[in-house]
Amino acid sequence: MQAPRSPGMAPTWSSSAKDMVGCALGPARLWFTTGFGIVNEVYYPRADIPQIRDLGFIVSDGRGFWVEVKRLHAYRVQLPAPGIPAVEIVHTHARFELRLRIAPDATRDVLLIEVTLTGDDSLRPYALLAPHLGGTGWDNLAATATYAGRKVLWAEQGPFGLALAASDAKQRDAWGATSAGVVGESDGWQDFARNGALTWSYDAAGPGNVALIGELPQKAVLALGFGTSRESAATLCLSSLAQSFVSVWDRQLKDWNTWHRRLCLPMGLPASLQAPLITSAMVLRTHQDKTYPGAMVASLSIPWGNSHDDIGGYHLVWPRDLVESAGALLALGAVDEACDLLRYLIASQQNDGHWSQNQWLGGKPFWHGTQLDETAFPILLTSAMFEQAALDGIEIENMVRRALIFIARNGPCTEQDRWEEDAGINAFTLAVCISALVCGARWLDESARRFALQLADYWNSCIETWTAAYDTPLAQSMGVSGYYVRIAPSRDIDGRNDLSRVLPIKNLASDPGLMASEQVSTDFLQLVRLGLRDAHDPLIVATLKVVDAKLKVDTPAGTSWHRYTNDGYGETADGEPFCGVGVGRAWPLLTGERGHYEIAAGRDPLAHLETMAAMTGPSGLMPEQVWDTEALPDKFLFPGKPSGSAMPLAWTHSEFIKLAASRAMNAPFDRPKTVWERYGGQRPTVNYVIWTLRLPIDELTVGHALYICVPDAARVHWGRSGWDNSGWRQITDTDTRDTGLGLHIVEISTDTMQSGDSIDFTFYWIEAKNWQGRDYRVTFK
Repeated sequence: MQAPRSPGMAPTWSSSAKDMVGCALGPARLWFTTGFGIVNEVYYPRADIPQIRDLGFIVSDGRGFWVEVKRLHAYRVQLPAPGIPAVEIVHTHARFELRLRIAPDATRDVLLIEVTLTGDDSLRPYALLAPHLGGTGWDNLAATATYAGRKVLWAEQGPFGLALAASDAKQRDAWGATSAGVVGESDGWQDFARNGALTWSYDAAGPGNVALIGELPQKAVLALGFGTSRESAATLCLSSLAQSFVSVWDRQLKDWNTWHRRLCLPMGLPASLQAPLITSAMVLRTHQDKTYPGAMVASLSIPWGNSHDDIGGYHLVWPRDLVESAGALLALGAVDEACDLLRYLIASQQNDGHWSQNQWLGGKPFWHGTQLDETAFPILLTSAMFEQAALDGIEIENMVRRALIFIARNGPCTEQDRWEEDAGINAFTLAVCISALVCGARWLDESARRFALQLADYWNSCIETWTAAYDTPLAQSMGVSGYYVRIAPSRDIDGRNDLSRVLPIKNLASDPGLMASEQVSTDFLQLVRLGLRDAHDPLIVATLKVVDAKLKVDTPAGTSWHRYTNDGYGETADGEPFCGVGVGRAWPLLTGERGHYEIAAGRDPLAHLETMAAMTGPSGLMPEQVWDTEALPDKFLFPGKPSGSAMPLAWTHSEFIKLAASRAMNAPFDRPKTVWERYGGQRPTVNYVIWTLRLPIDELTVGHALYICVPDAARVHWGRSGWDNSGWRQITDTDTRDTGLGLHIVEISTDTMQSGDSIDFTFYWIEAKNWQGRDYRVTFK
C-alpha cells in the first residue's frame, strides 16, 4: 500500500549541535554524526554527501504511551576513551533506560547501532529513519520489503540507495511492524502523534520527503548501510550483521588507539586539557575524505541545519581551513596526513594559480569568489613542511610559482576578505600574502625571486599607509592616535585611498552605512603571528585597545571576540536561526588567535586554551560560534556555549592544537622562519614604490624610485611634469621587462624630480597593438 499525500513537508537537516562525529579508519567510506542523543547526518561515499537527516528512536507500549527520546533531553554520551569515536548514548526515563552503542564497520559502508531497552517489559523501541539521499530530502523513495529472506527498510534517490536491517542476539531478523510514510503526513511519527501507537503499515512512500519506521525487540543490532542501489546497501547490511557487534566495537577502539599512538602531542599542558587535545586530533582525522586523500571538509555539520535544506552546508573544502588543519596535523607529527593535504592542494589548483573560494571534494567549485589568502596559505604550508623536512618527495616549484604569479598580479587588494564578504585591502590577507612571497621566493629563479622579495617588502612597508586610520572620532574616543581598520576599500582608479568611504556590512537586515574608518576587526593580529610586526608595536597595542572595547565578550566560559564591528553572522536577537541576516556572536577560534598574540608578547596563553576547552559541546566538540548574551533555554542557547552555527568546526580544533604547540615552543608554531629572519617584527624601509593597475598610486616621495608594473609586455610612454599642446615634455618610451612573476616592469628615473613635479604616462600594449586609452599621473611630494 502506498503512503498518501506526497511530497510531504519541506525537508530540513538536523541541528548543527553535534555531540560526536566519527568514522572508521579502515576502507569503509562512511562518516557519522550524533546529536540530541541520536544519529544525525551520515555521509557516504564522501565526506561532502550527507545521506540521511537522522535515525532516532521512539519508545512505546503500543497502548498510548510513547516518547521520542531526542525530545526527552535526558541523556548522556560516553566514549571508551577521549578521541575514540565509538559512542555510547544512554537515555533515561521513569519507565525505561535506552542504551545505544554506535560503531562503524571498518570494512563495509555500514553503521552499526546496538539497541538495549531496559525497564518496563511492555515497552518496545522503534527506529525512525529520515533518508536524505544524495544530499536532499526531496524526491526520495522509501519502502519496506523482504530481501534475502530478511525484512529491510530501504530507500533510493538518484544513484544512491540505503537499507536499514535489524538482527537479534542470534543474528536473526529482528523487525516487527514496519511502515514507510511521507513526512508530516503519513510517516510513523505522525502515526504515534495521532494514534499513540504504530497503526499504519504502508509498503512504499514517495517520491518526496519520506521516512521509515520499524519495531524492534528490547535488544537488537541495527545496520544502516549505503550503496549504489537499495539492494547493494541491503547486502552490505546483512553481511555486517553476520558478525558480533562487539567485534566491530573492539576493532574501532584498536584502530583509533593505534592512530593516536603515532602522534606527538604538545607537552606541558595541564591534565584538564589533555582530553580536549586528543579530541581535537580525532576531529581532524575524522574530517578527512577517503576517495580524495588529503581533502577535508570544514565541518561535518550544517549551520542552523534544522531550518533549511541547503545542499552546501559546511561539508565543503575551504583551502584556508584545509591549510589551518594541515598545520595542526604537522604540530601533532601527523606528517603523512599533512603530505596528502598538500598533494590534494596541488591537484586542485586552478589554471591561473589560485584556489576556489570553496569546492566539493572532487575539486568542482561551489562558490566562485576569490580570496587572496586562500592562494597564499598553501605556500605557507609548503614552506612549513620544507622547514620540517617533511615534503616527502613532493615537487612543489610549479605550484608555488603559479600561486605567486596570481598573488603578484592581483594583490594587494582582495576580492573577498577571509570572512568572504568585502573587497579591499585587509591586514590578515596582506600578512598572509607578504609571507607567501617571502616563503615562496626560494623556489623561484633569480629574477623572479628578486622581484618577489621587492614586492613583499613594498607591501609590508605600506601596511599602515593602506590599512590604518588616524585621528578619527573613534581614535579620539579611545585615547589612541590610530588603529588598523577592518578593510580599506579598494582604491579608486586614480589611486586615492579614502577610509571615509562606506564599507557595506552585508549580513545585517539594514546596513548601518559605517565608514571604513569606523570598523575594526581582529584580523590585524596576523601581522604579529606571522612576524611582520612586533607584539609591542604602538599601533598594534593601540588597535588591541580599540578591538577589546568594541569586540570583546566575556562569557562564563571565558573571553572571546566578535569578528568585526556590527557583524551580523549569527542567530537573530531572539535566537532564531541565521537567515542571511542576524547578530554576530563570539568565535572560539578568535580566542585562540588572541592566545597566539599573547605568546608573541611573552605571556602564557593558558587561559585562552582553557576558554576554548570550556566553550564546547557536551562531548568536547568545538563550535564555530558561542552564544554570548542572556540564556534562551527553550532554544538551548546558553552564554559561553555553542550556538546553532557549525559544530564541530575543524578550524577551531586546529587553532586549539596549534596554540598548544605554540605554548610548548614559546613562539607561534606557524610563524615562518624565513619571514621572521627577514623582518623580525619590524616594518621595512624601502626607497621605491610599485605602481600597478590593481593599485595605482598618485603620490611619490622625492628620492624614491617609481616601478610601473603591468600584466603584459608594454611600451611605457611617459614624460615629466605634464604636457603642452605640442605633446609630452621630455617624452620617453621605455619597454617593460618580464619579472618572471606575471608582471612586466619598467623603472622610471626620478633622480631630478622635486616636490610638486609629476610623471605622466600611458601604455602601448605590444602584443595587442593598442593603447591603454587613458593617462596616469604620479605627483612628487
